[in-house]
Amino acid sequence: MSFDIDKALQLLEQEVQNYQVPVVDLIAVQTHDPFKVLVATILSARTRDEVTAQAAARLFAKAPTPQALALLDEKTLQQLIFPVGFYKNKARYLTALPEVLEKQFSFQVPDEIEQLTSLPGVGRKTANLVRAQGFGKPAICVDTHVHRIMNIWGYVQTTNPLQTEMALREKLPEHYWIRVNSLLVAFGQGTCRPVGPHCDRCVLDTLCPRIGVTPRKLKLAKTKKQAGIKRLISWNVNGLRAVAKNGFVDIVRDLAPDILALQEIKALPEQLPESVREMAGFTSYFHSAQRKGYSGVAIYSREPAKKVYHGIGEQRFDEEGRVLTLEFGDFYLVNCYFPNSRHDLSRLELKQEFNCAVHKFVDDLARDKSVVICGDFNVAHTEIDLANPAANTKNAGFTPEERKWLDSYIEEGWIDTFRQYNQEPGQYSWWSYRSNARERNIGWRIDYFFVDSASKTRIVGADILADILGSDHCPVTLDFK
Repeated sequence: MSFDIDKALQLLEQEVQNYQVPVVDLIAVQTHDPFKVLVATILSARTRDEVTAQAAARLFAKAPTPQALALLDEKTLQQLIFPVGFYKNKARYLTALPEVLEKQFSFQVPDEIEQLTSLPGVGRKTANLVRAQGFGKPAICVDTHVHRIMNIWGYVQTTNPLQTEMALREKLPEHYWIRVNSLLVAFGQGTCRPVGPHCDRCVLDTLCPRIGVTPRKLKLAKTKKQAGIKRLISWNVNGLRAVAKNGFVDIVRDLAPDILALQEIKALPEQLPESVREMAGFTSYFHSAQRKGYSGVAIYSREPAKKVYHGIGEQRFDEEGRVLTLEFGDFYLVNCYFPNSRHDLSRLELKQEFNCAVHKFVDDLARDKSVVICGDFNVAHTEIDLANPAANTKNAGFTPEERKWLDSYIEEGWIDTFRQYNQEPGQYSWWSYRSNARERNIGWRIDYFFVDSASKTRIVGADILADILGSDHCPVTLDFK
């Protein structure tokens, strides 16, 4: 059965009207200036739209024309466009751009694909976007969203964006060429996300064949909460101040946890906005590192704890803010951020010592009542817990020493709750920021919930919320009764 592209794109025209407009489209509408569209497109590669918009505004205030751009040196450009992705490379491209425009095109941005791709830092995707948005001329800009969604629909069967562009040139009616990128970028960011697409509320639900799609998982049902089941969530946020600027409070509200454990908060409580430090509906607990901007853990709980334990009683570990424990009536929650062994494995010995110290700490607690330990363990347990095991056998997080410790932990009865429910490969909780690793799902499962063996019957469910963005890690969950 063929996919109805006309109906799909007509529905999306209505659907995305209230979505965030891609920044390059917005600049095109506001300025009608091919030069600014070109520069904004260069800046936007592997960069969030809000960061691109701020960097473009700073840059255009100093250099609204190619002639003005020629007056800025590379170091100044780096300062103006930071923190866009690969800002040093982009500053180098922008430094070279005015001279090429002057010599070859008399300071005018060309409108042909072959000419555009001769400019510094401009590939086919950028060239097509500039031609379409800067000049209003037919061009198909295929980024990862267009490539991915067209294949999900089965409208094309291709393996890379260039193949998709060529296939669409043959198949897609030309009157859609300019608009299709804007529609699918907005749709791909808002609903048809790369990880955990929101199929449950998609306007194309009855049309889409969902080829190769794993829809998102929704939050704990009210019936389970009424049965006394708690939703516990653990998340390495890689900087709480940073994620606070990107909708953290809204994300927590939507996830609706009973207890939220965070790692690598990299902040003192007084450095946080009040809305995060004292989040509505929760009692908050912090154990920050003595060294500013480093490590640190936090827990938000709807039920106040009976007792709070900061650390495990060893100063060299406790001063790094790695373990925070809350005691409740019938269980302990231990939130832990395990050390990274480092690229050169210089902290492997220290990590193994930390592993043993935490192991003894939770074993002692388990003699009293149920124990849940969660957090970023900084180790992938088995080969199915990372995308490229063979290439990482001697790397931090997958060394034989780290894996052997986790083996011993499990052999003594501690339960890896996620693997109680899911034995499939490709289930990851951390992805590098490099090389579109998250969109390609080249990741590691290094975030866990473990429960002591005597409490196995209290485990109701466990999951990985891979569609939740904001950090290089995603949240993991445990439903516990």
